[in-house]
Amino acid sequence: MELIIAVLCALFTSLWICGLTIRAARVLKFGVDESVGVQKSHSHWVPRLGGIPIFVAFLAGILLLAWETSMYERETAFIIVCLLPAFGIGLVEDVTRRAGIAVRLAFTMVAAALGWWLLGAGLYRLDLPLVDQWLAGSMAAAFVLTLIAAGGLAHAVNIVDGCNGLSSFVSCVVLASLGCVAMMVGDELVARLTFIGVAALAGFFVWNFPFGRIFLGDAGAYMIGFLIAEVSMLLVARNPEVSAWFPMLLMIYPVWETLFSIYRRMKSRVSVGHPDSLHLHQLIYRRVVRLYSFVDAREKLLRNSVSSTYLWALSLLCAIPALAFYRTTWILGLCCLIFIATYLLLYWSVISFRTPKLLILNRRRPAGPTCVTQPPSLV
Repeated sequence: MELIIAVLCALFTSLWICGLTIRAARVLKFGVDESVGVQKSHSHWVPRLGGIPIFVAFLAGILLLAWETSMYERETAFIIVCLLPAFGIGLVEDVTRRAGIAVRLAFTMVAAALGWWLLGAGLYRLDLPLVDQWLAGSMAAAFVLTLIAAGGLAHAVNIVDGCNGLSSFVSCVVLASLGCVAMMVGDELVARLTFIGVAALAGFFVWNFPFGRIFLGDAGAYMIGFLIAEVSMLLVARNPEVSAWFPMLLMIYPVWETLFSIYRRMKSRVSVGHPDSLHLHQLIYRRVVRLYSFVDAREKLLRNSVSSTYLWALSLLCAIPALAFYRTTWILGLCCLIFIATYLLLYWSVISFRTPKLLILNRRRPAGPTCVTQPPSLV
């Protein structure tokens, strides 16, 4: 009962603070996202300060639950301390646009080091015999791997934050799945952190999808990505029956998107931090969802939101086998390989203009100026 109350508190706090944040950003004229850029797919006024209401709502939920139950007060304080560097540097970037990728990754790794020290959240095993022996024999290697994993996962959530509702929906699916398994194995700490995180994200999602009234921003993306990394490591470290590949399968879409982006940029001999418009969600926006125009602001917004639903399906298709086989490493690993093969096939199809006709939305719509004057019915 206490968990339900805390979840509702986080949900309604997020809804309320989101509205206040939007109003404050408009009045004070700060934190507004640019509508021009290689990765931009919107043309309306919108603040990129969604991390503020999510952070406040998450804090409200976990503090209320700790006070109501008189349990995990120490862990609650520690998780807040760990979240602050990742959230703080993201907020600096959202407001000033002066915190580069290297700085954000460094601060997120500081947060991971705090998690290792205060909570014991680390990558102590990967359920790969030789690797596990190496990690068991070298705490330094496990520590470095923990920092890389936490920083990379936080950045991966930021990478897929390109369409309305995409990153927040994927994160909700991941956190909810982690929470369900935590309940199955009796890990109450991880369960309360994940379900309150879902509630805080859900309140933001209402404002973000489909009309994009507020964006997640770097503060929101890095905070949520780091939270997912922490609860994943806690769940695996505290519960030997849970495979280390369970959270990997849940997060395989943003993780593989990040790794594949690094590969693409290295192949093109540009900086791995160089922005481009060749992420899968951007290609789907430009080449698959043809129902709406790029010219009319309202239709452009709807095109952006509809594009997210394609990646929602990929995320859900990963979550289903992950929940069913959270104990079985070889099945989870096989599912990761199947996802990678599916992603590469889909990416090649879209980028080479060979997308299956079944996936193209309203492919028979005639081209020409009349296509952008009157939005078609969604029925």
